[in-house]
Amino acid sequence: MKQYKDFAFIYDELMNEVDYDGWVKYIEDIIKSENVKVQNILELACGTGNMTIPLTKKNYDIAAIDISEEMLSVAREKAEKEGVELVLLQQDLAELDFDIPNLDCILCACDGFNYITYDDDLEHVFKKSYELLKKDGLFIFDISSFYKLSTILGNNMYGENREEIAYMWQNYFDEEENLVEMELAFFIKDEDGKFERFEEVHQQRAYTQEEIIDLLKVAGFEHIKTYADFTFESPSGEDERIFFVCKKVL
Repeated sequence: MKQYKDFAFIYDELMNEVDYDGWVKYIEDIIKSENVKVQNILELACGTGNMTIPLTKKNYDIAAIDISEEMLSVAREKAEKEGVELVLLQQDLAELDFDIPNLDCILCACDGFNYITYDDDLEHVFKKSYELLKKDGLFIFDISSFYKLSTILGNNMYGENREEIAYMWQNYFDEEENLVEMELAFFIKDEDGKFERFEEVHQQRAYTQEEIIDLLKVAGFEHIKTYADFTFESPSGEDERIFFVCKKVL
């Protein structure tokens, strides 16, 4: 079942409490902390452009990639309304193929890499990112932690009932493969006041911090820092999100 198809068009409404301005500020704080100049950014798994648009408004030159044409369509509509020109490319993140080198920064926000479920595919993305970066270029990304996917989401069900949208979210965690399968059923009210049902199945891999670091080292990264949930503190065992900041040191 295709991910982020029908879901793409209600994604922003369901995620309306996410502080994307806070995300952008944190990314810029990371860049400042590394004391490097960043002008151009390749954004991976950009979704509906919630990071892409505000970063573009801050005068970064951004090319953004996502696998979902529907998500990119929403991003284009939002950018047009806000008078922002975006460079958007439809591409499977696991098969990253980008040919403009010497990038200042590669960014993947909002746990995009958890959707890559095979080590070989993630290693490919890391190696390609290393190749594309300039000397002292930054590779910044986050993952939903192993703790979050295995324990908080785990085998639990979540749901919400809003005036125009309702959803049910059932999770199943495979302890052998470290995969969480998320069955989403959402109900959208139409013009006649009736609710139409849509379903999607999403799958994410739960990676440990050590597994990610090992793959980064194989790809060539030596300068690797990890931070907990929008801080500059080391992650603990119960953080839901872990940020990785890698610098290409030749």
